Amino acid sequence: MKKIRKNYPDLAPTIGNYVRTIRTGNFLFISGCTAVGTDDENKDVITQAECTIKRISGIVRDQGGLNSDIVKLVIYVTDMEDFRPRLSEFNNIVEKYFVGEYPTSTLVMTPGLAKASLRIEIDATVVF
Repeated sequence: MKKIRKNYPDLAPTIGNYVRTIRTGNFLFISGCTAVGTDDENKDVITQAECTIKRISGIVRDQGGLNSDIVKLVIYVTDMEDFRPRLSEFNNIVEKYFVGEYPTSTLVMTPGLAKASLRIEIDATVVF
């Protein structure tokens, strides 16, 4: 099956030797996105989360899809004790972008991300 690889240097730049998206058939796989390179990079986890979901949404739109086409998010946070009390704020962001058509989701704590300033990273799977 054909695989189409695409980077988004202006929307969600990569910081390593990998590609931002691979589309094959009706599937789109989006590498972990963060707030890196934005004014939100050094801000709190919720601000970074909204920036990240906005980036993912932009990628999906560029590929001709809708947020409702996102079927899975994997969310990595560096500090669960910081994130847990703010879960309702995160849920409000999810509601804003997905309007009741939620993807499946996995939340994982990790000791660190690609840059020390990053508090959250999200990867996504999309089915068109």
